[in-house]
Amino acid sequence: MPKVKVNDIEMYYEVHGEGEPLVLLHGFTVSSQRWASVIPDFKEHFQLILPDMRGHGRSTNPSDTCTHRQSASDHYALLDHLQVDKFKAVGYSSGAMTLIHMATQQPERITDLVLISASPYFPKEWREAASREMDKKMDAFYDKVSSLHQHGAEQAKRLRLQCYNSKDNYDDMNFTPPHLSTIKARTLIVHGDRDAFFPVYIPVILYNSIPDSYLWIMPNMGHGGVAEPSPSEGLVKTIFDFLTGRWETG
Repeated sequence: MPKVKVNDIEMYYEVHGEGEPLVLLHGFTVSSQRWASVIPDFKEHFQLILPDMRGHGRSTNPSDTCTHRQSASDHYALLDHLQVDKFKAVGYSSGAMTLIHMATQQPERITDLVLISASPYFPKEWREAASREMDKKMDAFYDKVSSLHQHGAEQAKRLRLQCYNSKDNYDDMNFTPPHLSTIKARTLIVHGDRDAFFPVYIPVILYNSIPDSYLWIMPNMGHGGVAEPSPSEGLVKTIFDFLTGRWETG
């Protein structure tokens, strides 16, 4: 599968299937391989575009830093390279927050959007959790995700440090309701009611702010449980129905 030079990195990506473009963005510290289980069904209906975010999987990151704003720029550069104008998109966690940047920067390009475990800003719960998490030993986690990255556990350690350094960033994710209201994509918001990083009031803000939006609060689910290590059958079906127009409302 190819890599392409975008901005200051080489971005790895995969393309599967034919049809309307559907971009799938993974969460922080994992890679596009997390979407492997949905490829067989989704590629029959969409042209799937699965990138590795900068520094993840097989994508490089010479600066060893990352913001969601920069990630949005990377992904638009990739889509321009692929000559993709309008597209649908699904993102989990950091992938979803990248999509918030993309959907507000160029609202006309995204027609349908699924935001899983996302937040328009970093709340105090996230900043406090990030401080606590840095004190934990994470060897088991690094072993679990090492196969997703070209440079194994060491790459995962660098990513985790970048992730938790975001507790001190007040600029990258700082979307107000008026800013979110500029999103034109038809949007499905999916969130766990036990998300310790982004509590349940967060997706309600997204729902109340994005004009054409739907909200699904999944019971007894934490931040990662909604889509990790892979989306559940029920979540995949709901996303598929939403993106293919089989969605029923009212």
